[in-house]
Amino acid sequence: MVDDTSSTPSPEKEAAASPLDDAPVETETPQAASFGWNVYAEKINGRFAMVGFVALLVLELFTHQDFFTWLGF
Repeated sequence: MVDDTSSTPSPEKEAAASPLDDAPVETETPQAASFGWNVYAEKINGRFAMVGFVALLVLELFTHQDFFTWLGF
């Protein structure tokens, strides 16, 4: 009987392995909040924009009125 739990990889597994398997994984370092045009500020701005857009869609869904009606136009 052949033991399949051996630690040596089979030729099939070696052929199926991607060359990217051994590549180092790059992780994004956390950035501190700062003023001005930087990556952190742009990410936060985009996230707040997405939250605002979804909130606007939910408001229109529940009230059946568009945003301009809420503004009085």
